[in-house]
Amino acid sequence: MLRYAIIFFIIAIVAGILGFSGIAGGAASIAQMIFYVFLILLVISAVKHLLTKTV
Repeated sequence: MLRYAIIFFIIAIVAGILGFSGIAGGAASIAQMIFYVFLILLVISAVKHLLTKTV
């Protein structure tokens, strides 16, 4: 789960770079929304991983 969150986080960053640079101006707001959604998912996954980690 954490791996998927990181992958989608990277995809959102790339989409954000392309959107914010003017290449895909219409997709900038969508990329920003995806970025924040996956950032939240990454934090949730990391916390879940730390809480359920067994030694």
